[in-house]
Amino acid sequence: MDATAPGEGTERLVQVAAGRVTLEGNLRVPAGARGLVLFAHGSGSSRHSSRNRFVARALRQVGLGTLLIDLLTSEEEAVDARTGHLRFDIGLLAERLTGATDWLREEPEAGELPIGYFGASTGAGAALVAAAERPRVVGAVVSRGGRPDLAGPALARVRAPTLLIVGGNDFPVIGMNQDALEQLGAAEKQLVIVPGATHLFEEPGALEEVARLAADWLRHYLSRPAGVHRV
Repeated sequence: MDATAPGEGTERLVQVAAGRVTLEGNLRVPAGARGLVLFAHGSGSSRHSSRNRFVARALRQVGLGTLLIDLLTSEEEAVDARTGHLRFDIGLLAERLTGATDWLREEPEAGELPIGYFGASTGAGAALVAAAERPRVVGAVVSRGGRPDLAGPALARVRAPTLLIVGGNDFPVIGMNQDALEQLGAAEKQLVIVPGATHLFEEPGALEEVARLAADWLRHYLSRPAGVHRV
């Protein structure tokens, strides 16, 4: 658990009821938060992802709460480690995200805060499906090196303002994101390519740029009432 930084609030380990399962998560809400961002990690990752935790810290510094959860139970993760099939079950992952979103609406610490999603890799596809399922709740979506194409037909139903961030050297994923951008139903959508970055944004300054872009986008759109999207 991270040490508490000034103004970031105290991190709590939470049990998130999502449908028929209970997921573990880390919730941190700064004092006076203007919104809360739910993270959907990518294939083979977890809520302990150093990259997502780096971005989460940047979001809290601009007044946004964060919830990082494991989308699979420990038993499911053990199965997925052997087979690798659950990490690509976008329907299942999106169902877990919508369940976590509904849980947040009842969580006293989250209250009526606008909710956004930050999805990485396959988690981005799940985040967009979940955003389509909760159009009046989800106020914004950011994808980092994501696979928004995995959202399929749900892309056309997304109304939340959506930012797609891709590394300039992540060539196959650039094309997938360009195609997905055209299909997105959101009136406010943008694709940003970070020059010289690869899929995991491990190059000097690359992840910092992702964090800056995400913080600007989410802070801007979560300052509006949930469900208010231009059409």
